[in-house]
Amino acid sequence: MHPSLDHANEDLWVFAYGSLIWRPGFDHLERVPARLIGAHRALCVYSFVHRGTPERPGLVLGLDHGGMCRGVAYRVAARRRAKTLDYLREREQVTTVYIERVRPVVLIGHAEARIQAVCYMVDRSHPQYAGKLSLMEQLRIVRHGHGKSGANRDYVLSTVHALEAMDCRDRDLHLLAERLHGIHEVHGEAVHAGTG
Repeated sequence: MHPSLDHANEDLWVFAYGSLIWRPGFDHLERVPARLIGAHRALCVYSFVHRGTPERPGLVLGLDHGGMCRGVAYRVAARRRAKTLDYLREREQVTTVYIERVRPVVLIGHAEARIQAVCYMVDRSHPQYAGKLSLMEQLRIVRHGHGKSGANRDYVLSTVHALEAMDCRDRDLHLLAERLHGIHEVHGEAVHAGTG
């Protein structure tokens, strides 16, 4: 939490890299494609609440150190700043696996304008930090993850769909989505064949 974030009286920018792209949950004035340098999107957080449980964790995205991440920057009216920050903290800080940061973000298609945006970086020292898992391990976890926000599979596929709508391909997420589609089709055929 940054005191300057809470007490500023200007519009707030929020950088989204995962579910905030397709389900922001807050009012905004503007939604702009954006790029954050110095961190990358990674399926590196064990989810104990939204997409899994402590007994059967799911996997969700985090902004991890190094690289670059394409996402969306939302501009929130100054009068909605406090309410939006409260909402984001309630949503993103459930288990404190994310650290709230203000980072420079480039707005794509706006003469490469640079703004300061709040984002949620993964805390590598947190027990829910999964690090870099193999594709097969990710697949195993995502297939079985389910939490208060729904199936882990739906989270991954919704994120991939949102990225595709932005003409953005995230190699690792797309590989996982391809495997999830294959599993879904096989299971769907088996279920359909058994009901006839």
